[in-house]
Amino acid sequence: MTALRDAARAKLNLTLEVLGRRPDSYHELVSLVAFAELGDSVELEPGPGLALAIEGPFAADLTGNNLIAAAAAATKAEAPAIALGRFRLVKALPVAAGLGGGPADAAATLRLLARANPGALAPAALAVIAARLGSDVTACLHSRPALMSGRGEQVVEVRGWPACGVVLVNPGLPLATVDVYGALGAQPLSGARRETLEIPDFAGEFARLIAYAGSRRNDLEPAAVKLVPVIAQVLAALKGLDGAELVRLSGSGPTCFALFATEAAAKRGAASLSTAQPNWWVAASTLRSSPRADSS
Repeated sequence: MTALRDAARAKLNLTLEVLGRRPDSYHELVSLVAFAELGDSVELEPGPGLALAIEGPFAADLTGNNLIAAAAAATKAEAPAIALGRFRLVKALPVAAGLGGGPADAAATLRLLARANPGALAPAALAVIAARLGSDVTACLHSRPALMSGRGEQVVEVRGWPACGVVLVNPGLPLATVDVYGALGAQPLSGARRETLEIPDFAGEFARLIAYAGSRRNDLEPAAVKLVPVIAQVLAALKGLDGAELVRLSGSGPTCFALFATEAAAKRGAASLSTAQPNWWVAASTLRSSPRADSS
């Protein structure tokens, strides 16, 4: 059978406000997320059993349990009659980079299994499996701009997202999320949970997006800079690019980003930065309201 393919897009936390540490050891947060038109690629050749091959520029950096295998096993447990098959991951995103690479791979796996087993996996079942796999998998399942809350499992899509350019930069050092939250040292969550969130409507205007995100923060940024000081250098370099409107750490890092009004401006910025810092991973892309239909 012809292999099915899906894109596991990079997830950016444009904002990340940590409200406190919950009794279940997770952190209560509010985060505006968006997805870039770049990422890993996941393929599935449906068939008996389960196999996984990994290749690509960052394949050697993957260690331990893989979320693709975990997603396949969880789906099989939910629907024992489905076929799995041979998966192939092309790892194009840096590992432990704050780009949601593992959750995006898991979400792509769920989408592929649903396509390979028509009618066997309802959207509600996929949503349940996604939530069990990890906080970010729920948002990655649809890969559309959204406001995440709770521990990340509560996801509401935002309105009027304006397409814009983005430059991503990773200095080549991994940074574990658990270490960053540990360095943050958030206080226990006090009182009741935050009232109902106001879901932003950007009305297709880039200036509204910048105003919203710029008035908020990534609470993990100071802790990440403390653990990996070169992040401060990356942020400074991005702020120096012509047309950069918002510069920030993504998630727990160490990848940083800059938003631009257009993809063309982002590409010019990325080219300039790649020349100045050839040892950094630098990429330009676009953030859209919905992913391009490039799966097969």
